[in-house]
Amino acid sequence: MTLRLLRRREVLIKNTEQMQAAAWQEYVNMKMQKGFTLIELVVVLVILGILAAVAVPKFINLSGEANAAALKSVKGAVESASAINYAASVAGNANAYAISAGDSCATIIAASGILQSDLGSQYTVSGSIGTGASAGDTDTSCTITQTATSNTANPAILVTQ
Repeated sequence: MTLRLLRRREVLIKNTEQMQAAAWQEYVNMKMQKGFTLIELVVVLVILGILAAVAVPKFINLSGEANAAALKSVKGAVESASAINYAASVAGNANAYAISAGDSCATIIAASGILQSDLGSQYTVSGSIGTGASAGDTDTSCTITQTATSNTANPAILVTQ
């Protein structure tokens, strides 16, 4: 019976050694795998997204484009106000602002003129309506200068008289 127990013990030891070797081999294989889990990749992407959202605006200065767009919008507002003022004048509206040859552009564009509000200190207006201009003519001799950038625009203003 002891021989039988010894053989059984040897078989158990052999099986245990084989199981330990297999577990060790699996452990080694796991450590040797190359790659990342999906969670690790998602975490890295989230961190990169946050860094990009914080860092990119500091490196990209869009103020030049913003100033150009602002000047373009002021020019468009003046041209639109001029067209509305001209239409009101043609329609016989007594509230239409009279624009005639030789008028100062600063007076025409000011809050008391065709615009509802003043352009403020961000813009200066210079020039005057040409002397040969008559009712219905479009004059572009007025100049709007953006004080921050010295960029200029010449809006088309419709003469009413």
